[in-house]
Amino acid sequence: MEIARAQSERGDLLLRQRADGALELRVNGVFVMDDVETSSEELLAAAALATVRRPDRVLVGGLGLGYTVRALLRDVRLGAVVVAEIEPELVAWMRAGLVPSVLGDPRVSVAIGDVREVIAAAAEAAYDAILLDVDNGPDFLVYNENSSIYRPDFLEVCRARLRAGGVLTVWSASASPELESALRATFGECVVTPVPVRLQGRDECYYVYQGAT
Repeated sequence: MEIARAQSERGDLLLRQRADGALELRVNGVFVMDDVETSSEELLAAAALATVRRPDRVLVGGLGLGYTVRALLRDVRLGAVVVAEIEPELVAWMRAGLVPSVLGDPRVSVAIGDVREVIAAAAEAAYDAILLDVDNGPDFLVYNENSSIYRPDFLEVCRARLRAGGVLTVWSASASPELESALRATFGECVVTPVPVRLQGRDECYYVYQGAT
């Protein structure tokens, strides 16, 4: 059942409820996420929180259905989280209650715009952690323009925006040796965590990549 639909310059954004009752987000007809299998989104947050000593200021690229932000908010050490989301309608749906909201927490602020521009505009050493979940990973892109997010030039910008002891974590729907190599070149090392998931009756595996300053 369709709950909400919007058009942007990037295409069609659809929020629907499946026959099994799950809330699902699709972009241009491509499955992005649902509210049944959220372990990898939560691990994206957990991996960052386990690495940084004081998560005073964190940036999340991609609001999605809010599960990465929700996992961050459970940590009482968290000072503030900035969510960079390119689709204003997705933010509006959450504010309207169509998606369970994480935006009422005073620690959360939203920057509407491309995560690359939001990060580039930040001061150096502005964040303790940057978490990127803005597409399905470098090999299953919803928007081809997002390919630059996984390349060394942008990863270097992310590194410059991290404080000493900071961490960048990146979500991917598949194993990506190229992303691992780019992170290793940028940060000196890369931790790769496979996340087995059960997705609509199928066994799949997602991945979380991590580089630390």
